[in-house]
Amino acid sequence: MPAETLAQYEKIVATIPGLERKGASVPYTSLNGNMFSFLEADGTLALRLSKEDREEFINRFNSRLHTAYGIVQKEYVDVPATLLHSTAEMSRYFARSYEYAKTLKSKPTKR
Repeated sequence: MPAETLAQYEKIVATIPGLERKGASVPYTSLNGNMFSFLEADGTLALRLSKEDREEFINRFNSRLHTAYGIVQKEYVDVPATLLHSTAEMSRYFARSYEYAKTLKSKPTKR
């Protein structure tokens, strides 16, 4: 993954006080056991959004649902690289993703 992309992702994660980026090989964020963003090895950012926010995001940025290992991840969208590098605008969508994660049922950790 490009070091610049990882650095930009960490900058966006830092816009939410107290939120920690997790994962060594696959950087991600989670809340109450629910992942809500992650970076693919190629530098693609997937962001989990509510249905309304997903539809708006896809239309506004000409994006699509994220696909991993041939499976469409219905709650995640691909973030265009240009948006990823716009911290101010991206932080708004990242905050929406974080707020959506708060509404999800907590999952117990395996540790």
